[in-house]
Amino acid sequence: MLGALTGDIIGSRFEWNNIKTKDFNLFEADSRFTDDTVLTVAQADSLLSGEPFVQKLKEYFWLYPHAGYGGRFYRWAGSSSSEPYNSFGNGSAMRVSPVGWYFNDLSTVLSEARHSASVTHSHPEGIKGAQAAAAAIFLARSGEHKADIREFIAMRFGYDFSRSLDEIRPNYSFDVSCQGSVPQALQAFFESEGFEDAIRNAISIGGDSDTIACITGGVAEAFYGEVPDAIAQEVFMRLDEKLAGITRNFLRMVGRL
Repeated sequence: MLGALTGDIIGSRFEWNNIKTKDFNLFEADSRFTDDTVLTVAQADSLLSGEPFVQKLKEYFWLYPHAGYGGRFYRWAGSSSSEPYNSFGNGSAMRVSPVGWYFNDLSTVLSEARHSASVTHSHPEGIKGAQAAAAAIFLARSGEHKADIREFIAMRFGYDFSRSLDEIRPNYSFDVSCQGSVPQALQAFFESEGFEDAIRNAISIGGDSDTIACITGGVAEAFYGEVPDAIAQEVFMRLDEKLAGITRNFLRMVGRL
């Protein structure tokens, strides 16, 4: 989960100012958390408290109304409706990392990822993106090799990992759909040599940088076993008391702190 927050914060300043290089400072004064962090923590809070996820989504939206939500989510969260709106946006995948940590068998992870997505992202692609990201986290923390994770995701969800980052990078542009960003985020992890390298890979392709790095970071933390201390300190410095508190409580619950 902390890896996902890290990717969001590092990627925040590149979302509307893409770069196509891995050479950049990880943190600057304007590095900040966005809706990706807020909704990931909402998912963690739901799991910790047992309160319905749809309730937590709306609660956190009102706590952080200016975090940068997509238009359809913004209208849904501010309304009295609790019905899903058939989205296939990448929001379902960026907020799902707590599911990959909280549950201890793959079948339950897939089921709970479906549930976490379907409260808003009821389109099959929205559900698939969340399940792929959560499954990758579960398999990574379970000690599976990258090749085996890649094969499972490709076979189960039909994602194509045949193109390298060097092939993706030149023409990749802003795409907020699951099908247009989750495979790219996972490819950034597959080609990485460590946690920081995974984040740099994700940022370097451009597109929806904070969300791509959020998804990549969630899987990279699980695979490499940690977010390096110096990076984690920078992340917690940028969270407010509530977000930091829930994050620490969740990390303790899953044995990460």
